Amino acid sequence: MLKRITHSFFILCLMISASACARGFPELTDLIEDNSPAVVKINTVERSRATSAVPPQYQQDIPDIFRHLLEPRGRERRPVASMGSGFIISKDGYVVTNNHVVEGADQVVVTLTDRREYDAQVIGTDARSDLALLKIEADDLPTARWGDSESLEVGEWVVAIGSPFGLDYSASAGIVSAMGRSIPNNESGENYVPFIQTDVAINPGNSGGPLFNLKGEVIGINSQIYTRSGGSIGLSFAIPARLAQDVVAQLRDKGRVDRGWLGVGIQDVDRNMAQAMGLSRPVGALVAQVQSGAPAAEAGILAGDIITRFDGQKIMESGDLPHVVGQTRPGAEVPVDLMRKGKSMRIQVTVGALAGEDDPTEQAAVNPTNDVGGRLGLVVEEIPAAMKQRWGVQSGVLVKQVVPGKPAARAGLRSGDIVAQLGFEEVNDMEDFQRVAKTLPKGELLPIRFFRGGQPTFRTIQIDD
Repeated sequence: MLKRITHSFFILCLMISASACARGFPELTDLIEDNSPAVVKINTVERSRATSAVPPQYQQDIPDIFRHLLEPRGRERRPVASMGSGFIISKDGYVVTNNHVVEGADQVVVTLTDRREYDAQVIGTDARSDLALLKIEADDLPTARWGDSESLEVGEWVVAIGSPFGLDYSASAGIVSAMGRSIPNNESGENYVPFIQTDVAINPGNSGGPLFNLKGEVIGINSQIYTRSGGSIGLSFAIPARLAQDVVAQLRDKGRVDRGWLGVGIQDVDRNMAQAMGLSRPVGALVAQVQSGAPAAEAGILAGDIITRFDGQKIMESGDLPHVVGQTRPGAEVPVDLMRKGKSMRIQVTVGALAGEDDPTEQAAVNPTNDVGGRLGLVVEEIPAAMKQRWGVQSGVLVKQVVPGKPAARAGLRSGDIVAQLGFEEVNDMEDFQRVAKTLPKGELLPIRFFRGGQPTFRTIQIDD
């Protein structure tokens, strides 16, 4: 009798478990079959170019008489091939992927699920959001639909499709682990993307591929993973669709991205600070520094203020503020709620333009085959007085546009950089830049010094013609 009861109880448990599994695990077959045709594989090639035996920061100190002895000729390296993923957003061939997938590439090839291959034109890139917009010449293509990433909740099922390790059109599924993750950019330390964290298996090659909700809508673009081994350990991060749509639209319309700028240095609020400022818990962004002449200074924001809301959106921690400010259009007047000396107050701030997007005039999408930017692929202008004061630079020229595929793009320059040296010549103004650019020798690695966010940087540049 006891054996029969135990057996019946075991069967009941199995039935309950099966029922729970049926309710908990979604059927993904149709979703993957319907959306895979809009997902593409992206192969890139960075062609061979000479590498210097002498670090660029030391080249300018070498006397001319010895330079040829220390560096008789460049050492050639083989072309570098890499791969990633992307997805088609329009029937006429616009493709979204990550900036780091195509950055520095001399050739970009897009492959569809039916094995058709197309050379892609880079319409525009945005390093701050790690997004890029490509264009292939084709018609009547399958497309992916954008979804509402703002309505996404922790625990929802999501699906990634891409080419991990070159394994074409692989699908993996998981759940949303967290929302609004702040992960500083590896190169600049900037933080303008509130990442979606998931436990979906994302590996090298998935970058730029779509993250779908169960409706088959793109709610994120897979961008980063946290790993100790080089492969997935269940910590992956996607760019929210809402932010991506805005960036892609700007790249398509004008070839650049305009972002808001407040001009403050911030840090998290700890428990003691919250208590001293009359907050019930440690929330908000503590203003540690206000840049002179910045929008925050003009509006009356002071060091020691705690910003709790910006344009109606709650600021729970300091990392939330750059996300919100960056997505605000320059010139917009918005309310800012803050705590000052234990009292709450609201002030109006006119948002400025982040460095590199000061010019409000629209630019056409960049065509890498035209002559824009001359030999270097750089469109430059004199540095505005306000920017000189902001970054503490007195000479150089401001980069307004970088042509994809040209020498400056391969050297890693971006809109908003300030070029101070070309080759071994100082660049003080437009006249210097034009004179030096004309005389740079072709086929040789040359140092280029520029400022990015007020910080000096050395790279090397090689002129093709």
